[in-house]
Amino acid sequence: MSENITELDSSNFEAAISASVPVVVDFWAPWCGPCKAIAPILEELAAELGDAVKICKVNVDSNSEIAGKFEIRAIPTILVFKDGVVSDTIVGLTSKEDLKAKIS
Repeated sequence: MSENITELDSSNFEAAISASVPVVVDFWAPWCGPCKAIAPILEELAAELGDAVKICKVNVDSNSEIAGKFEIRAIPTILVFKDGVVSDTIVGLTSKEDLKAKIS
C-alpha cells in the first residue's frame, strides 16, 4: 500500500475522519476482486490530490465493528467524509473521474 494511503482501525478511525480535508474511506477485503481493481484508482487519486484529500482503507475482515457502525453490506464501499460526517457513499467499482467529482 502506498504511503499516501492510511490503513485505519478502531484506534485511529475517528481522528482520521475528522480531518480538515475531505476523507475518502475504502471499505475492502483482501479476497475481494473489485476491491483489488479499485486500489490503483485510489493510489492515483492520492498521488494527484496530495494534501487536498486524505485517502484511507478499512479492512472489513479485521475491523467488522467499524463496518457495522456504517452499515457496510457490500464491498468495495467508499464513504466520503467532510467535517467528520458522511457526505457521499459509493458502492461497487467506480471510475476515477466519478470518485474525484464526489470528493470536490
